[in-house]
Amino acid sequence: MKIIMLGAPGAGKGTQAKMISDKYKIPHISTGDIFRANIKNGTELGTKAKSYMDQGLLVPDELVVDLVVDRLQQEDCRNGYILDGFPRTIPQAESLEAALKNLNEKIEFALNIEVPDEKIVKRMAGRRACGSCSATYHIENVPPKVEGICDICKGNLIIRDDDRPETVKKRLDVYHEQTQPLIQYYEDKKILVNIDGTQEMMEVFNNIISILEA
Repeated sequence: MKIIMLGAPGAGKGTQAKMISDKYKIPHISTGDIFRANIKNGTELGTKAKSYMDQGLLVPDELVVDLVVDRLQQEDCRNGYILDGFPRTIPQAESLEAALKNLNEKIEFALNIEVPDEKIVKRMAGRRACGSCSATYHIENVPPKVEGICDICKGNLIIRDDDRPETVKKRLDVYHEQTQPLIQYYEDKKILVNIDGTQEMMEVFNNIISILEA
């Protein structure tokens, strides 16, 4: 079961990826985690990636793909995996496909969680984080017991810069320009499945399960 998660920032794909990972005991893989692990372990690929990051430069696609493919060859990926946040562009998708072909593997499902922009802006504007312990809340879905106060450590809740409407809109613009073309790319490969991400979290998850087990 080799899965790619697609969807705009704030669509809930990370949450769904974690739930799929827990149910099927396959790793939930994000490029951020791969970078951190390789840098921490001082691998050759990690050292190369760090040299770009230290200069504030984007890690080149070729190196990102090398890091991802290296991760996908580890033992825990033998029964499948979920890629979250990668690929982000058509060139990355093409490079990944070519690298997997060399290993006689291919992606089986591209799950696209669909949520309209205005709902994402509203959803993310409702997020709150504790300034002390980083616990997260949502004013509608997971409200704190006392408004503005963390249940756990009684710290003050704040709106992260990433969740402010103007920042969310900018991130959505980048998504539509760079990543949305992947939807058509995987549609053409006949592995795309669109899922209504405006439903309640468990409904979205149950829809995904019925697709994966069809």
